Amino acid sequence: IASHRQDRPQMPKDWCPFCPGSPNVPEEFDVLKYDNDFPALSQAPPKPDDVETDFFKVKEAYGKCEVILYSSEHTVTLPELSTEHIGKLVDLWIERFHDISKDKKIQYIFIFENRGEVVGVTMPHPHGQIYGYSVIPKKIELELKSAKEYNWKNKKCLFCDTLKAEKDFEKRIVFSNEHFTVFLPFFTEYPYGVYIMPNRHFGKITEMTEEEKQSFAETLKETTGMLDSLFDTHFPYMMCMHNSPVNGENTKEFYHFHVEFFPPMRSADKVKFNASSETGAWAHCNPTAPEDKAEELRTAHRKFLSKMNGEG
Repeated sequence: IASHRQDRPQMPKDWCPFCPGSPNVPEEFDVLKYDNDFPALSQAPPKPDDVETDFFKVKEAYGKCEVILYSSEHTVTLPELSTEHIGKLVDLWIERFHDISKDKKIQYIFIFENRGEVVGVTMPHPHGQIYGYSVIPKKIELELKSAKEYNWKNKKCLFCDTLKAEKDFEKRIVFSNEHFTVFLPFFTEYPYGVYIMPNRHFGKITEMTEEEKQSFAETLKETTGMLDSLFDTHFPYMMCMHNSPVNGENTKEFYHFHVEFFPPMRSADKVKFNASSETGAWAHCNPTAPEDKAEELRTAHRKFLSKMNGEG
């Protein structure tokens, strides 16, 4: 519970705290780490509300909340940045991951981006966030549990085997390069919910080679540009990077870094809502065939590459 965040001031519509000219940022920057002014988690957390009982327990919301500014330009988006520029963003993510992990109270570092008003974004300046949790979030905990059990039973990585099965099946592969594969999983919750998975087994973004970092930048640009090219619009999404936990159990053998996209649109003007089944029972229903949507995404990817190469 972060009730103190209700005290955040309403910003004037013609003013952006992330643009040069604001006292909060330098006059010039490419990418930038910015400490959240109203963090849900803090390394000096406020005292919890006095609501604890023998049954209801409270704990200080310890952690770290950072904003990662993608550019000094107010209207540019991730796929509109150069690959070189996105490479600087990847380096900043890695630098921040290293630094936050030095705090031994932090157990999980979550890099993410919310894009678009439909997912609740009120600040259009291009940015993502990093949360450092003092606990492992429940979804990640379940994913780790499944991966560990699969590894114990089969002596293999669940994610490596998933990627191999998708490559063998082929129909849900969207595009790939030497280092990464983009695909629409067999089990995707959203019609266009693609995954980015490295072809090599590693658990954290900090374990990428220089070549993989460059390739990751290219893959991010092409993936987000592909989504925009589906309906020729700034396609809303939630982008979530899943890394191995820090300062705890060694998960190197069974966990595999990957990026999950949750784009809420099922067509140009229709939202795929999480209704009662999805929210109340965690039983997701995808109203589309992933194989059909993967073909749409392949077409959109080709369209974006043509535009990027000046052919469209």
